[in-house]
Amino acid sequence: MKNIRQIYNMLRAGIYALVVLALVSCNNGGSRKVIPGNDDLKSGTIHISVDESFKPIIDSQIRVFMSQFPDATIIPHYKAEAECLKDLLNDSIRMVIVTRGLSEGEVKSLQDTLGFAPFWGKIASDAISVIVNNKAADSLFTMGEIRSLMNGTSGYKLNPVLDGNAATSTVRFMIDSVLKGQPLSPEVTAAKTSQGVIDYVAGNEHAIGFIGVSWIGNPEDKQQLAFLSKVRVASIEARNDPDKFIKPYQANIATKRYPMVRGLYYIVKENYSGLGRGFTNFLKNEKGQLIFQRAYLVPSNMDFTIRAAQIKEE
Repeated sequence: MKNIRQIYNMLRAGIYALVVLALVSCNNGGSRKVIPGNDDLKSGTIHISVDESFKPIIDSQIRVFMSQFPDATIIPHYKAEAECLKDLLNDSIRMVIVTRGLSEGEVKSLQDTLGFAPFWGKIASDAISVIVNNKAADSLFTMGEIRSLMNGTSGYKLNPVLDGNAATSTVRFMIDSVLKGQPLSPEVTAAKTSQGVIDYVAGNEHAIGFIGVSWIGNPEDKQQLAFLSKVRVASIEARNDPDKFIKPYQANIATKRYPMVRGLYYIVKENYSGLGRGFTNFLKNEKGQLIFQRAYLVPSNMDFTIRAAQIKEE
């Protein structure tokens, strides 16, 4: 485990990617184009970079896509979000999957560098889940209490753990959306991966972890059920309803009652009909959207009906 205050104090939404893009664009002394490979919409081999928070669901998407198109091979590289965004200038990476799209400035910088503008869009929504040890005395938290845990002013004797020792999307969300730009407390530590967060919380009674819901949100997944036997998912104060404490269930993500919701986006750098576009089409269309739905994320391109019902939230 590592202290991460020094790593993240200067992190702000979008700045790291824009700076990298601008510097590389200036240093290249000219533009370069993505050269078409031996791939098309349904065949060939490509490498993609993916935010590590989404490893379970993207592994599922790739597995189904490749079973449907046996001549296609997609090789994912799971990294911190900032590293994925840097890979937009890595010639071997065809697309990235992260929790934000591109700003106008980033699109222009990439267009100047690559010779064409990449395309991007939203494919799903997920949430940041809060997990505690099975022996923890508390599993209900307000957003004020979450904020105080992040900035070091909390009265709870809990050790917050985030998912990475580099600039991850979870850390960016905490700084930008929870702390509103304030620095993280030196008491906040980092595991190397989301799996590391689960293992650390499972083994430490006074730990509280923050991970993407795709790691623990699917009760039909045997591996996730195994994770849930090690830790408990905490309930967080509902948005605009301080008397309710809720979990990151699919309906709560869809209605944004759960307060820590974020998007999932693709960014593709192809100027021809390659495998990156083919995989993107799969993610956006019925089969890919159903996989997101069955994994208890909220698909962005498919109707999602919410019916009135009585749900007991613990």
